Amino acid sequence: MRLSFLEPLYSEPGPFASVYLDTSRDVEHPERAIALRWQRLRDRLTRQGADRALLKVLEEVVGADTEVPGTHGQAIFAAHGALVLDGELPRPPAHDSARYGTLPDAMPLVTQHIPEIPYLAVTVHYGGLPTAETHGWVTLDAETGTWPASNVTPGERLHLRVVVATWHHTAVRLGHQLDEWARRAHADAVVMGGDKWASNVLIRRLPHALRDRVVRVGGPTATDTGRALLEPQLNTVFHGHMAAHDRALVNIFIGRHALHGAATEGLSATVAALQRGQVAALLLNHPPGSSLRLWAGPQPTLLTLTEEELISFGVRAPREERADEALVRTLVGTSAELVVVPESELSLDEGVGALLRYADPGTPS
Repeated sequence: MRLSFLEPLYSEPGPFASVYLDTSRDVEHPERAIALRWQRLRDRLTRQGADRALLKVLEEVVGADTEVPGTHGQAIFAAHGALVLDGELPRPPAHDSARYGTLPDAMPLVTQHIPEIPYLAVTVHYGGLPTAETHGWVTLDAETGTWPASNVTPGERLHLRVVVATWHHTAVRLGHQLDEWARRAHADAVVMGGDKWASNVLIRRLPHALRDRVVRVGGPTATDTGRALLEPQLNTVFHGHMAAHDRALVNIFIGRHALHGAATEGLSATVAALQRGQVAALLLNHPPGSSLRLWAGPQPTLLTLTEEELISFGVRAPREERADEALVRTLVGTSAELVVVPESELSLDEGVGALLRYADPGTPS
């Protein structure tokens, strides 16, 4: 997945306050529950050294996502008395957390965006007889999104009502319109639900390339939930899957690694490649645990396994940081992608590898 949405986090130096909290609205007295959670996090940040100005900025946006219904969470980052990034979480965090440190705690936000699958969702509703000679309307809703983040940040929505007598003819034009829309969104799949007869008419008139990506789903197809169109079905269809883009990167990595090409594996070799700005995509079997540490300097590529190595690069004040925080900063700073690949599909040495932009005699092996 691409991490460009995190660039605002690294446009200014820290220290940063990073807050993750449950802001779900499907509980009794949600505002009171959110206020109590925030008070605990506020006390935690105060003990870590956050000043009043920073806490005030955070307090102004905590729970401000009142327009998002149902279960969800919020990720908030602030530095030097200013809000840096405020993101919605499709799932509440497992535990509310607040950190005040040199680097933003961005990995939990990243993992809530994984696997970042682009899609087009379509519902077709019709309550009459399955014939074009009857009276009535076919109602179509379509929406692009990137799962799972789009569960709480839905994309562009199309809503149409078509006279059923013209449905066969109109479906041809709609098929081309949906095809163009799916191309722009780079959709991996078209998830379609609703009335069987009206949906079949539309599917038969889709261009072949798009028709092959259609996934039919059943169940309720409400269009007014304020969340992603076909959210429950999307969660079922995409759970456990990788985005086609990420899978392609993994396949390239496997091919290059087999031929000893521009790919590397293991923590030491991967960190060395990150230092040189060689990494096009970092591959992880799972995000690093909070106990793993790396040494970091003021620039994204100043990343080492030891303090001595960082000092040898001329860094006068080396810092030991959590590996997940340091790695995200380096990936964003070098425009590298992140791919989390299940160990069952590709077991990486020490759980880490990298697809490289180039290889030369200095490339670590």
